[in-house]
Amino acid sequence: MKRKIWTRIIFVVLIILLALTFYQLPFYVEKPGMAHELDTVVQVENGYHDKGKLMLTTVRMGRANIYNYLLAKVKKYEDIVPLNEVRDKDQTEEEYNVYQLYLMESSKNNAIQVAYSRAGKFVDSNYKGVYVLDVYPDMPAAKVLKPGDRITKIDGHSFESSEKFIDYVQKKQVADTITITFVRKGKEKNSTIQLAKFDHAEGKIGMGIGLVDDREIISDPKVKLKTESIGGPSAGLMFSLEIYNQLTKNDLTKGHSIAGTGTIDPDGTVGRIGGIDKKVVAADNEGAEIFFAPDDEITPEMKKAYPNIQSNYKEAVKAAKDIGTKMKIVPVKTFDDALNYLKALK
Repeated sequence: MKRKIWTRIIFVVLIILLALTFYQLPFYVEKPGMAHELDTVVQVENGYHDKGKLMLTTVRMGRANIYNYLLAKVKKYEDIVPLNEVRDKDQTEEEYNVYQLYLMESSKNNAIQVAYSRAGKFVDSNYKGVYVLDVYPDMPAAKVLKPGDRITKIDGHSFESSEKFIDYVQKKQVADTITITFVRKGKEKNSTIQLAKFDHAEGKIGMGIGLVDDREIISDPKVKLKTESIGGPSAGLMFSLEIYNQLTKNDLTKGHSIAGTGTIDPDGTVGRIGGIDKKVVAADNEGAEIFFAPDDEITPEMKKAYPNIQSNYKEAVKAAKDIGTKMKIVPVKTFDDALNYLKALK
């Protein structure tokens, strides 16, 4: 009899423990990810090959349950991040993921523009439409559109930019109906939306979406970047270096293993990213000899809001010293800083 009772107790406990793995806490756990070779991600048509390797670095970010939360409390280089510091309070998980994918697409486009311009190759852009980042649940668009949709026409009209798209809608009245043409998962669709007053935009007329321009880069030679499993903008610098390396005859790597991180603007400016200490760990685990870190400027406003904030470069140096790596941390403010460093490399 006692044996049956203990069997039931153990069974119930196991069910509870299993259920706790699926219960999500209002936190994310951030930990070192991987350092991934870019010659398998970036493919320039008839591009040159390198003897060494350029690598992007990542952090792993996932919703916390009770188990990985407790582990992160005791493990080094694993951080617990409150939900509201990762995404806006009104932003859904789907909208957050779509936004990360959009940031990745923008990062790729900027990297292509920078690399091709510096290499003296042809590069241009083609406007594809309006990319839907988020949809407000209390607005008319919520019944029709989803984050990730691309609107190509309104009432049969195409537009050259999101500004002209917005201007067209703003000339309408509350309760006016517009016909939109949009693309979802490669399929073109048509639907009608009745406009309403948009309280989130100071009472302007709208359908209730957050939007950005969706542009396609045209280049010669052609280039493909396979980034289906990667989100965010932080690989921009390393993308641009790998693209440039495949476009030009002289190998930038010279047989070395080089990692790094940082956003890239169309003018070549390298920007700050999050989780750089974990990316240093990931690069060291992969045997990188050199690590490019954004040498970003800390403004008085940033210092006031976050008194302990440091530049990415200083954070990376601190992490490298802490783990005892021989990997050289190199500060960069621009694409040209990284390029000139590699050109001078023995």
